[in-house]
Amino acid sequence: MRGRALTDTVITMDALLTQRTLAQQIIDQGGYYLMMVKANQARLRDNLAWFFDYPSIAADQERWDRVETITCGHGRLETRTLECTTGDCAWLGWPGATHVARRTCERQVLKTGRTSRAIRYGITNLPEGETSAALLEQLWRGHWAIESRSHYVRDVVLNEDHNHMHTGSAPAVLAAIHNALIALWRRAGWTNIADAVRATAASVGTALTFIGAHQL
Repeated sequence: MRGRALTDTVITMDALLTQRTLAQQIIDQGGYYLMMVKANQARLRDNLAWFFDYPSIAADQERWDRVETITCGHGRLETRTLECTTGDCAWLGWPGATHVARRTCERQVLKTGRTSRAIRYGITNLPEGETSAALLEQLWRGHWAIESRSHYVRDVVLNEDHNHMHTGSAPAVLAAIHNALIALWRRAGWTNIADAVRATAASVGTALTFIGAHQL
């Protein structure tokens, strides 16, 4: 499968859903995954960082690729660099893993010159012969477009990034609850979810009324 057909089979997942059981389930169903790895899985994140922090060994015959994109908008200059390698993914013990990726995003506020830098990691089972840094960047950016509407709110406002639940279906249940609450807040007219959280949390009665429940 190449081009569009390949991307159609990829499930891009938030860090909270980066679990071995889900990776194996996707493989069993004939699909591919690109899973984000953030601070809530510190050990896995450190293991992925190891691939990039230490020089490769020629005997390992690693395949490396890199792509850089630069955009300017909303008063910011953004440079995104995605690097990926096949490495010795078997060492991770992650189901089907073929590539690990590091994405560095540098932002500069043009008016003030202030800069910031963020590094994220990912892991995928995409086929070696059909995977490139450009493809992973395309998938990553597509995922971020969705995050700006829902997942970013969950990660930052609702603090999923730092949640350590990994047992059973608990992460998926939490994500579903958060999605439902975000949808309710937006239906109620809220555009700033942080303000909506504070308003809803003002009292137990307010929270219960918001979800259609009643105090006894």
